[in-house]
Amino acid sequence: MFVGDIVKNKGVGVIAVTPAHTMVEVLRLFRESNIGFVVVSRAPGEYLGTLSERDCCNALAEYGADAAMMRVADIMNRSVATCSTQDLLPYVMAMMTQRRTRHVLVLEGDSVVGVVSIGDVVKHRLDEALRTEQDLHDYICGSHYH
Repeated sequence: MFVGDIVKNKGVGVIAVTPAHTMVEVLRLFRESNIGFVVVSRAPGEYLGTLSERDCCNALAEYGADAAMMRVADIMNRSVATCSTQDLLPYVMAMMTQRRTRHVLVLEGDSVVGVVSIGDVVKHRLDEALRTEQDLHDYICGSHYH
């Protein structure tokens, strides 16, 4: 399966913040939106970096309570994992494993068109396993094969 297919099936846009947002503002957004990752940009489709719950924890560990009011620009991840809509899912899975990241930005050209998370990968693989199980059941029982 192509990564672009997963992005289309998700139907969720990219949630972004500006570099000027504070960490506490982003954490409130995480809570309100039930997410744990945002793209940092100044314009739609652009990315300057990303910010995850892990990045926020690392900032708190390094800067203490002062981290809450730090700007996203000062704590964001600039080494962003990216892939193309035409990349295959096993490639993205390998990248997530190698880079120890839970999120990969999906690009079309230079524009961000989506995010694939480890949860998206697990959901896709589970759906695939359930379809295979049902196909085997139908084959063994003779259902749907005439």
